[in-house]
Amino acid sequence: MVMISRLANMMQQPFTGSLIDTAPNNNALEFVAAQFRFLIGASTVGTIFGILLLPTFIALFSRAIIHLSDEKGSVPSLFKKLFSLQYIRRGLTHFSLPKFSYLRDTKIKDIPIRLFLVNMIITAIYTIGVLSALYSALLVPERATTAIMASGLINGMATILLVIFVDPKVSVVADDVVNQRGSYQVLKNISLMMVTSRLLGTLLAQLFFIPGAKYIAWFTQLIV
Repeated sequence: MVMISRLANMMQQPFTGSLIDTAPNNNALEFVAAQFRFLIGASTVGTIFGILLLPTFIALFSRAIIHLSDEKGSVPSLFKKLFSLQYIRRGLTHFSLPKFSYLRDTKIKDIPIRLFLVNMIITAIYTIGVLSALYSALLVPERATTAIMASGLINGMATILLVIFVDPKVSVVADDVVNQRGSYQVLKNISLMMVTSRLLGTLLAQLFFIPGAKYIAWFTQLIV
């Protein structure tokens, strides 16, 4: 799933960059900022859709893992099997929406606040990484190429934070539940925390967008 999201992000970048090339000469900064803020808003809407489809994805992926084991780890064989008409019809029967009963026994005090804030900041950085780099190219046109290429550095920092602070914690909690050493309620709290912080992170990205672009523009002075 992460690979698909990264591929989709890379496919979007040329189209996003075209907004810079086609920006009017007058009020280019305001025009591009409005366009990019609309894209950030679209990421918020997409995250909401992702939250609504979360039970469906859980049902489909749990069954896909079982089928992957049956195919002895062959992903091409799995895709051939899953994209058959029979399995597509079976997949549609697993469509479901979140239920309020899932929130039962969930308390705010049990949600890891520090992990919540870290994941929210990481999501905001991921959301504006490329957009801020492109916008900074308008702020410092003499260093435009350097500014655009800095997007990889920004997203790389977010990846490092994710690997250090978020992924290990979530993985350990999941393993504890599987091995019956931990509480399912704790894992449920963390899953709710992850989706909520991701949604709020896309909103926080609206605040980070312009400051992030100015930071990248300043950073290019140290390189060129």
